[in-house]
Amino acid sequence: MKRQKSKPYLWDYDYDKLKKTEEGRIKILERMINYGPGKEKIKLSLVKKYWDKLNLNPKAQRLLELLIWKKPQSSPKNKKLFWPV
Repeated sequence: MKRQKSKPYLWDYDYDKLKKTEEGRIKILERMINYGPGKEKIKLSLVKKYWDKLNLNPKAQRLLELLIWKKPQSSPKNKKLFWPV
C-alpha cells in the first residue's frame, strides 16, 4: 500500500492551486509556520529563500531568527519585550 503525502490544512484555499504559483507557495509556508505543519516537514531552504516575503507572527519570527541565524535579525518595535535583546 502506497502512503500518501499529507497536505497542510488550508480551510479557505485550494492547496493544489496555491502550490502552482510563488505567492501561493509563500502563503502555504506562512500557514505551516504560523499554524503548524501537520505531518509535513518545513524545509529550511524555503524559509530562508522566502524570509523577507513571509508574514509571520512577530514572536515566532524572532524565535525562528534565533534558531536559524543564531541572532535576532529584526529590531523589536517595542522595547519592553519579555526577553532582552
